Amino acid sequence: MSVDQPRVLVVEDEPAQREVLAYNLEAEGFAVSRAQNGEEALLLVDEDMPDIIVLDWMMPNLSGIEVCRRLKIKPETRSIPVIMLSARTEEVDKVRGLETGADDYVVKPYSVIELMARVRSQLRRVRPATVGQRLEFDDIVLDSESHKVTRGRDELKLGPTEFRLLSTFMEKPGRVWSREQLLDRVWGRDIYVDTRTVDVHIGRLRKALTYFGGTDPVRTVRGAGYALG
Repeated sequence: MSVDQPRVLVVEDEPAQREVLAYNLEAEGFAVSRAQNGEEALLLVDEDMPDIIVLDWMMPNLSGIEVCRRLKIKPETRSIPVIMLSARTEEVDKVRGLETGADDYVVKPYSVIELMARVRSQLRRVRPATVGQRLEFDDIVLDSESHKVTRGRDELKLGPTEFRLLSTFMEKPGRVWSREQLLDRVWGRDIYVDTRTVDVHIGRLRKALTYFGGTDPVRTVRGAGYALG
């Protein structure tokens, strides 16, 4: 899995439906995790937080509605977009799903093309750099398509790791990222890297950002991690 790949968790108890969803999402360039029930979904979210969750409503034991409710009441998972899938077509059911915290509601049977568009729409909100959007913070501009970063009139020279660090920070300015979270997002869960490596690359990023002058926008939060702004 590429560290730049957006991660989608598919939660569906019907194996055929789950595999069709996973196949189409992978064809769109997403890294897909699969859960066959609500309990497994919550465990997977704790182990490896996805960027988006595609969640079936009707599942035995723990319904999609309850999974969504639990995710949305926890501060660490509240911001993960949830697209609810359901065969329930009544407006009251759609309202219930959205009021529980779902960010979108798709009725079965659905168009795969439309569902992929809805996933990309949610992704633009939470991981804009992965879909080629320009990010701006104060006088810093990151263009993910051209892989260029400028500050004011000056183009900054960043290595690939520093570029991914800055992209992560600029997608959510003000958010405090722990070293472990940065390792997961920037280096990838499958690669072992010591947490001290994060500090080294943060130092390189700070040096690049202040090379032409200006204040250091990266903030160290003692005992917690790093944030932009």
